[in-house]
Amino acid sequence: MRWIIVADEATAEFYQQDKKYSPVRKSFELHNDTARKKVDDIITDHGGRSYDSFGKGRHTMAKEKSGPKMQSAVVFARLISGKITAALNSGDITEFGVIAAPKFLGILRKSLGGAHGSEPCLTISKEVVGQGNAVVDRLLAEL
Repeated sequence: MRWIIVADEATAEFYQQDKKYSPVRKSFELHNDTARKKVDDIITDHGGRSYDSFGKGRHTMAKEKSGPKMQSAVVFARLISGKITAALNSGDITEFGVIAAPKFLGILRKSLGGAHGSEPCLTISKEVVGQGNAVVDRLLAEL
């Protein structure tokens, strides 16, 4: 049996497939609620305020606000990777494939590589989360 993981920064859908060309069926989902929040809602402690060395100017000490979303995606990718590794190690699955949003696919690949030594049997860079079994089956048939 193999898993086909359909994922983006917010959701990972795990589909099971008994044989290579058999239809997929949804097994379970993981959610990353932080990915749906605004950056200002994630950062509760904004940077302090500072005065310029001359004049009356004041400005924030906060850094770029893209960090928390990226960090959330990395943590979510590690969670997905952990589920895959556990299933491979226990023998529940023999292989897995990944269909992920282009932005998230690179993050997920980094999380899967190296430490686990397991490579996906297929990767598709496409945003299809929430579109159901038929779309996943069609994508797999096109390979």
